[in-house]
Amino acid sequence: MKNARNTKSRIVDAAWKLFYELGYENTTIEEIIFESGTSRGSFYHYFSGKDALLGSMAYLFDEKYEELSGTLDPEENRLDTLFSLTHELFAMIEQRVDIDLLTRLYATQLTQNGEKQFLDRSRTYYRLLRRLISEGQTRGEITKTKSVNEILRLYAMCERGILYDWCLCRGEYSLAEYGDNVMPLMMNGLRTQNP
Repeated sequence: MKNARNTKSRIVDAAWKLFYELGYENTTIEEIIFESGTSRGSFYHYFSGKDALLGSMAYLFDEKYEELSGTLDPEENRLDTLFSLTHELFAMIEQRVDIDLLTRLYATQLTQNGEKQFLDRSRTYYRLLRRLISEGQTRGEITKTKSVNEILRLYAMCERGILYDWCLCRGEYSLAEYGDNVMPLMMNGLRTQNP
């Protein structure tokens, strides 16, 4: 199971690296296979073709969350931890994800029936945020007037809204800096006054 996840992760990482460097249209499946150090059979075991990799962006984001989850400050206010995670994700997107691909992914998520990776509640993203919100409520840092799932949905909606706006504006501003300013403005109402 772990080897399978590593193989799939290597393919996804290689694809997104090449998409960013060469552009989606100029990247071939052969280049992805070579860059990932896998085989044609492995590629087609996980993906039906290059287009199928577009949906893997959500899982690329999850890899970043898995990496960050091991570095969390256990004493930090959990709402601030959420803001830090958003900053790191947005910085990674600016550095590693071509805006045209992100835009294309949003378009496919809106127009296609079937799996919507951004809404898959089993993703690392949702599990980590759910845990942090729950911890924040238990520690008295985040309001209990809304359920964990309501807060999670609101938080994810705000992040997606910022990403969507960034795509609409063609990346004319720093995503990470904008997120640093906007997320607290939208979410600080969830912070308790006296944790």
